[in-house]
Amino acid sequence: MSGTTESTPAIGVDAEWNRLFLDGEREPDGRDSLAVENPATREQIAAVPKGTPQDIDDAYDVAATAQSEWATQTPAKRAAVLSRAVSVLRDQEDEILELLTVEAGSSRLKGRNEIRAASAITQQAAGFPTRVSGDHRESNIAGKEHLVKREPVGVVGVISPWNYPLHLSIRAVAPALAVGNGVVLKPSSETPITGGLLIARIFEAAGLPDGLLNVVPGRGSEIGDPMAGHPDAGVIAFTGSTTVGRQVAKQAVDHLAYPAMELGGNGPHVVLESADVETAVDAGVFGSFLHQGQLCISINRHLVHESLYGDYVEQFTTRAEALPVGDPAVEETVIGPVINESQREQMLNYVEQTVDAGATLETGGAAVSNAAIEETTPAGQLSADHSLGDSNGLFVLPTVLSDATNAMSAACNEHFGPIAPVIPFDSEDTAIELANDTDYGLAASVCGSVNRAERVASEIDAGMVHVNDQPINDEPHVPFGGYKGSGIGRFNGEYVREEFTQPKWISIQHESREYPF
Repeated sequence: MSGTTESTPAIGVDAEWNRLFLDGEREPDGRDSLAVENPATREQIAAVPKGTPQDIDDAYDVAATAQSEWATQTPAKRAAVLSRAVSVLRDQEDEILELLTVEAGSSRLKGRNEIRAASAITQQAAGFPTRVSGDHRESNIAGKEHLVKREPVGVVGVISPWNYPLHLSIRAVAPALAVGNGVVLKPSSETPITGGLLIARIFEAAGLPDGLLNVVPGRGSEIGDPMAGHPDAGVIAFTGSTTVGRQVAKQAVDHLAYPAMELGGNGPHVVLESADVETAVDAGVFGSFLHQGQLCISINRHLVHESLYGDYVEQFTTRAEALPVGDPAVEETVIGPVINESQREQMLNYVEQTVDAGATLETGGAAVSNAAIEETTPAGQLSADHSLGDSNGLFVLPTVLSDATNAMSAACNEHFGPIAPVIPFDSEDTAIELANDTDYGLAASVCGSVNRAERVASEIDAGMVHVNDQPINDEPHVPFGGYKGSGIGRFNGEYVREEFTQPKWISIQHESREYPF
């Protein structure tokens, strides 16, 4: 379907993406550009302007100026813009889906889920303008009353990742705008369109005034520091690795901005003795292999009770080998390309190190090219003895590693790929110990009888734990975030609404007050 009208900016792969969004769309004025490539074919699909530190300064300045008037608008006016943005997302789903496929390597299933998640978050945010509320407190001083108001922080800086670029940008952009802030958005240099310029056009079509949402594409090595450490930022909302997140948080705090951080994960999928193996495998396959495992909340480790271990490994391996690998534009594809060569090399290095440490490679452990997929039998059927890293392709085969331990590379690191180390345990207490033996604490899942699984879930140190499910869950009204090295703060619902506003205490003395001198 298409909701494009004469007033709707072009949204699609064939649209022109060679403009910056600084106080509205701007011509690129001869600046350098970033090449945007399709990870499946390595073909260039667009070139977008490369932002500079001066652009970052300009974007914050413009956002701060526009925000002062935006914050005075009625809640109904702000809500209307957010609601219209939801309509654009829904009307333009086909065009947006194609962009996610060719820029982020998203399968059709993953892309649709991402668009609908972004729509749901924006719809939730449309209700924020009328739900920002304060408080009234009694005073210990006669004739005085206390009012506590919540006001926008001013400008929210958003640094978003490449894996779910639309969803993970909008989950900060939409609520920040809804409660009266301006926004400066720096998308990943891998996905500058779906993580940034597309969102600007969506809100432009929704009638957002110029200057409130400014998008500056560019490499983190060149504009990341000015973005994260800008003195005009009230909040820096970052989604990405823990290593980078620590640096971003330090820079934000240096200027007394609040760091809203959703960082890395090492999610365990705990299969208790009381679990149904087939059900646990169903959840495990989805939780490991959606979007090639490129999610911070995907399953990083499968912890399986020793009584079920052999059956689980056998069923899981069979399912992994049957997953369709190939062009993500094909409806049936489950495993598409990983985002780039460096990610591929890191994944395969973890697998190789884990096998060298004693794990058994049940299947996968290799990358293949798009051409090889088209020329051979289904890539998911390639044998487990395929040499590691045999190709320069970006299609990493679904990989299962049995006889693994928590200390092996593919288990102790966030591998961020279609890799499933399976680790046995002998008791619930051991499972809890293994699950918690990580610096991360983002998401986890536990399968088994409800009473036992809930007991184990309550002992796992993670911000989100799902019983008889897998950890890839996100709903716009429940808190999303982690413990330990997985971040600071929470996205979604009233949790993010409070992070993007700040309390202000006003006291009113209604009667003359006597002072001691």
